[in-house]
Amino acid sequence: MLEEVLQELKDNIDKALESLRRELSRMRTGRASLAILEGIRVDYYGTATPLHQMSSMSTPDPRTILVKPWDRSQVHAVEKAILAANLGLTPHADAEFIRISVPPLTEERRKELVKVLKRQGEETKVSIRNHRRAANDLIQSLIDEGEVAEDDGDRATKKVQELTDAGVKKVDEIVAAKEKDVLEV
Repeated sequence: MLEEVLQELKDNIDKALESLRRELSRMRTGRASLAILEGIRVDYYGTATPLHQMSSMSTPDPRTILVKPWDRSQVHAVEKAILAANLGLTPHADAEFIRISVPPLTEERRKELVKVLKRQGEETKVSIRNHRRAANDLIQSLIDEGEVAEDDGDRATKKVQELTDAGVKKVDEIVAAKEKDVLEV
């Protein structure tokens, strides 16, 4: 029973870390990244379709993203969706593709982004701590019901704390790596 509680905690921490990675990958740095366009949906014949499902995307150089819709008639719909996403990027449409220039970030914008990513890191830490509290409560209820011995419960509680500390440390590493990426000129 305790192993299930620990495994569930580990899974929840892994999910929280993966969610943080996904969120930070969407954050714009000074370089072109296709992850910036990940959440964009295009009105494709009345259906909100993810951009990556209706076009090919590439980064021919560090400051440019190239989007080529498979259906040429959708070039302007894709351009409109990118503008509507409010990414701070301006797409330029040709007959076949859309070119997006990624301008270098200003120092002020870099500092704002660092604040945002630190806040997201803190939110992830809070999530991990909430999972820790839930696991500890579950362990305590198992002890109270007599399903688990007190000593086993104490060892499991220590293991919960170790998993939590490792998760929080990993959040700090992920945030520090992204911060370095954002501040890089």
